[in-house]
Amino acid sequence: MVAIHYKIPALGVCLPHYSRRRLHPSSYTCSTPSMAVNGTIKLSLETVESQAPRVEEERLEDYSQRAQWLRAAVLGANDGLVSTASLMMGVGAVKDDAKAMILSGFAGLVAGACSMAIGEFVSVYSQVDIEVAQLKREQQKKGEGGTTGGDDVDEAAAREALPSPLQAAAASALAFSLGAVVPLLAAGFIGSYKVRLGVVAAAATAALVVFGCVGAALGRAPVARSCARVVVGGWAAMAVTFGLMRLFGAGAL
Repeated sequence: MVAIHYKIPALGVCLPHYSRRRLHPSSYTCSTPSMAVNGTIKLSLETVESQAPRVEEERLEDYSQRAQWLRAAVLGANDGLVSTASLMMGVGAVKDDAKAMILSGFAGLVAGACSMAIGEFVSVYSQVDIEVAQLKREQQKKGEGGTTGGDDVDEAAAREALPSPLQAAAASALAFSLGAVVPLLAAGFIGSYKVRLGVVAAAATAALVVFGCVGAALGRAPVARSCARVVVGGWAAMAVTFGLMRLFGAGAL
């Protein structure tokens, strides 16, 4: 540790005193040759030190909230991709008609997006009701029960702190649709039956790799392992759907 002398004209030379927890000097003792003057100059670091953890906590909380939204969007897109690609592969296992395959995929997109939106809407609304009910119970325990203006303000603040049900529903439906449109676009311009199945599987695999990388980045997990899990899971879903439809539906259709 290097000690630095600070010169002040009125006091002479100031010798720094170091805190045990900081490398920077926290106080100084000054003296002059002509008169014995010992004083301590304390730097007001308490305000800065108390604000630094708070700023860091707010930054981490903001990042956590954004990461949750992004993670939910990635999961929704992954669901749309896997379910639609599996549905198209299942229909393609029993019919080589491109129109039937694309229409089944589009029906899966619409049905899945509506299902995701309704499910997310109900889930978020239930969470809001639970938080408000918990807040009322806490107020009653503190002797602040009843319908007062303060209770209304607290209830409104609790509702504002949670995500909007409509926004959550729209985000889930949009994420599912973005994932589901990948196999639809891949199969829409392919005329050959076997080539169409291969292109759908290849496009789904590429999109799964991308979703796996994004999920690994958000969760700070190993990229290779995350991508492998997502890709293997998607392949398993498509293979099971294709195999079962091939086994049970070939004779009937």
